[in-house]
Amino acid sequence: MMLAVFEKSIGQGPEELTSPTSRRATNQKNGVEILSSFVSSISQAISIRFGDNGGGGMAYAHDNETLRQPRLFASVDDIFCIFIGTLENLCILKRQYGLSKTTKEAHLVIEAYKALTERGPYPADQVVKDMEGHFAFVLFDNKRTTVFAAVDGDGSVPLFWGTAADGSLVFSDDPAILQEGCGKSFAPFPAGCMFWNGGGLQSFEHPLNKMKAMPRIDGDGQECGAIFKVDKFTRINSIRRVDSAANWATSV
Repeated sequence: MMLAVFEKSIGQGPEELTSPTSRRATNQKNGVEILSSFVSSISQAISIRFGDNGGGGMAYAHDNETLRQPRLFASVDDIFCIFIGTLENLCILKRQYGLSKTTKEAHLVIEAYKALTERGPYPADQVVKDMEGHFAFVLFDNKRTTVFAAVDGDGSVPLFWGTAADGSLVFSDDPAILQEGCGKSFAPFPAGCMFWNGGGLQSFEHPLNKMKAMPRIDGDGQECGAIFKVDKFTRINSIRRVDSAANWATSV
């Protein structure tokens, strides 16, 4: 299992991700409580905290992972990444980014992100689209306070996101963690999409189309956090890019 929590001041998800029926008294925790509960309940959990007073952080454990969906963690230059799954073209991408043969997927994602922020211009959607395989990842750049997450085009590796009681943005591969911590304010992260806190949710498969929120109703007939789909009838003007002088937290 894995968990990533970002304070509202750092990362804020789409407004539609918050269920209108959520109540603090009905099974919804703040970000610190969700992270603390995860770490305390899993004896082998590895965690790192950041943000004001340790209000955000990342944690993971190797419990119940499979050979096809291992959980990997990497940290380079105050950039942290949890990666789940495998890249089928890992060798090609390692050569593309000039990395060693022993480089794993989580480290490669960090280097791809650094290429976006330091050696652009590149369209971020193309960088993620170049990753072939079954994967989901969440990255955090502590210096730039940038959150970057993505799921492969088939959605073959489950990732969920939600909003905690204090507005913190929460990611996990276990829906039970989100249901327990975020109440009804959570949903599956959309396949073929990426999210960054400076630009929002975008399809990397259809980068010229906007995303639209769709209502999600549970078995009790109550509205939950929305799911998001590509709006094939609404297009954006252009693909945003990053150059070396840009702050990727605010411009992509």
